[in-house]
Amino acid sequence: MGSENTYHSSFKTYRCCVLIPTYNNAQTLAAVIDSVLKYTNDVVVVNDGSTDATADILKGYHNLHIVTQPANAGKGMALQTGFAYALNQGYKYAITIDSDGQHKATDLPTFIEKLKDNPRAIIVGARNMGQSDVPGTSSFGHKFSNFWFMVETGIKLPDTQSGYRLYPIEALKNFKWLTPKYEFEIEVMVRGAWGGIDVTWVPIDVYYPPKGERITHFRLFKDFTRISILNTLLVILAILYGRPAMLYWNLKKKSARKFINDHLINSKESDHKLAGAVSLGIFFGIMPIWGYQWAGALLVAQLLKLNKVITYVFTNISIPPMIPLILFASVKTGSLFVGDADAAGAEFSTATITFESVKAHIEQYLIGSLVLGVIVAMLAWIFTYFMLKVFRNKKEATPNLLT
Repeated sequence: MGSENTYHSSFKTYRCCVLIPTYNNAQTLAAVIDSVLKYTNDVVVVNDGSTDATADILKGYHNLHIVTQPANAGKGMALQTGFAYALNQGYKYAITIDSDGQHKATDLPTFIEKLKDNPRAIIVGARNMGQSDVPGTSSFGHKFSNFWFMVETGIKLPDTQSGYRLYPIEALKNFKWLTPKYEFEIEVMVRGAWGGIDVTWVPIDVYYPPKGERITHFRLFKDFTRISILNTLLVILAILYGRPAMLYWNLKKKSARKFINDHLINSKESDHKLAGAVSLGIFFGIMPIWGYQWAGALLVAQLLKLNKVITYVFTNISIPPMIPLILFASVKTGSLFVGDADAAGAEFSTATITFESVKAHIEQYLIGSLVLGVIVAMLAWIFTYFMLKVFRNKKEATPNLLT
């Protein structure tokens, strides 16, 4: 991958530092720092209230950024402190490496190479959990964490517990974090993914010392309980916010034309199924369950085995510019079944209608929105179905015309 000197300049080019959080790892700290300095002088060490010889060791280095916390606050807080300091120093990225000697600086170039093609991504160093010296608790925690991360984000990662990572700290700077300890490394990945940041991985090597020499500050019961509570909260938030937000960000990265080609024209699903997803999304977009339209639509899409991406996209018919029109049309439709149609027409217009005026005619609005939703959904199904027939047949016929 190139010489160590080459990567000194790469770290400068990408404004990337190596962040080493440390707490009472005096036995291994110096060796870790020395190995990192072979690749970059952009090193930030956060001394998280160590009570051993850590402070004395750090005094022997004059080319480091050293941040000292007066008391131990937890790994999550050490990382957050390091991120804030690195940003203040002008860095855009930070590679975090543990100070216990398990991670190897020889893998730093792997992160830099991956960064070149993934400038807005959290890059996780994935360990080989099948090697013989992996502790049993680490193997179980690894599988447990991978499963819940996939539930919360839909992303499959081979190792969600590794602390060897590259963070795009500039892209993460506006996040307000909830957790201060080990569970922060889960929160940052999940919420980063919800916020439109890619999460990917690179393979890394790892060293597990013999059992008697291992130093860990992970408190099995307390920290596992905290992680479990966090995952419970994240699963709930994933249903209410996170997964739809990821759909939004994924779609935002694509043009409308590309979305139609990828998810409709070139889809392997049948025309009637795709038309059903469009009409279902529009139906729920008109329904008077503001704020939960996408949730209802995705639940029904799951039950009917319809395309959830398409369904979600078309629930967005109720975007702000369309809301007055939908409210007006719903009230007008409802007036055909409840109240006086002429009176409703005189009282309401798309320019003056408000939620307050709708509340005064709530029965009319509820019935009207249901009827309007059914009618528009049926028309959308018919239109989408026949348009797919036309464009898909045209696409299939094109190669024959060229031969």
